[in-house]
Amino acid sequence: MKRIAFCLYQIYSWLVFYPLGLLLTFVTGWLTVLVAVLWSPEAAGRYVAGSWGKVMAWLTPIWVSVEGAEHLDRSRSYVVVCNHQSQYDIFLVYGWLELDLKWVVKAELRKVPGVGIGCEKAGHIFVERGNPEQTSRAVSEALAGVGDGVGILFFAEGTRSMDGKLLPFKKGAFRTAVSQGLPILPITIVGTREVQRSKSMLIFPGKVRLVIHPAIEPGNEEVQQVLDLLTHTREVIASALPAELS
Repeated sequence: MKRIAFCLYQIYSWLVFYPLGLLLTFVTGWLTVLVAVLWSPEAAGRYVAGSWGKVMAWLTPIWVSVEGAEHLDRSRSYVVVCNHQSQYDIFLVYGWLELDLKWVVKAELRKVPGVGIGCEKAGHIFVERGNPEQTSRAVSEALAGVGDGVGILFFAEGTRSMDGKLLPFKKGAFRTAVSQGLPILPITIVGTREVQRSKSMLIFPGKVRLVIHPAIEPGNEEVQQVLDLLTHTREVIASALPAELS
């Protein structure tokens, strides 16, 4: 029976989910540009991208539970730091975090047709790898043009974990938090690896959790403070993962 259900679901995923998902993503991308230009980048992020995340989750389907929502003050801006297990992490943070999310993306993406203009109009932040000063300047300029309730999003591991175990964190998010005087909002994502694993096209329905931890206020810009902030944030995120993955 399980094998039959598995095969039937894979037929659904290839004949229904992927075609509809690709079409929805294409339409959402251009709708994001239109809403950002005609209304505001904030509306594009909160409503257009947020709805896209929820519809993609519904189509799969996955069932999402959110823990710690009381720790999120949507009148404040944060550096949002998440673990990264799956492509589905993106649907979760867009659909259920309810912040005006700004991605920190590689400067080269600005040249990609469609993607570059979409990121630019939505207010995402283009940075040059290995250039912390340019990153700090780009984040400052982005924050100056928006209101409160912004989440500057980092998947601090830098890539999806192949085995689900939490990888070492990179320093970029924590340098940004310290240089901008912004609190870190640690987010633990649990269960998305069982929905879709890294480098796999197979998907499965499932239950996932988004755990919002209390914000962590940064100290000064000394290197040791950045490292302490990184270590503490990683411990907080790991605390909500199963023991074998932390």
